[in-house]
Amino acid sequence: MSRKTFTLVVVLLTVLAFATPALAYVVEIATSIPAASAVDDDQLKQALGAAVDDILQNAIGFTPTVVTIRNVRRVADRIYLLLLIADAAGEEALRQLLDGDRDGL
Repeated sequence: MSRKTFTLVVVLLTVLAFATPALAYVVEIATSIPAASAVDDDQLKQALGAAVDDILQNAIGFTPTVVTIRNVRRVADRIYLLLLIADAAGEEALRQLLDGDRDGL
């Protein structure tokens, strides 16, 4: 192997070693709570907090930096919630996507 080829191989391997993609986590997840738990504001806040805590403890395998409620619907005796959960990299990816939409991309 020539010196140029060896140098090229070393440079390519170095680039590949440091070119690992960044991981970004973004999850949209549905949950529900009983409508009876929404008798007043305090009970609703407690029920929502318990539902979100349950998802974060049992369904999400990363540390979120953002948790937002995207949609809420009441169907019969249940309140259904659609949550958006992201880590810091996922939050940044969403921000870039939204900025791209505003730029007409």
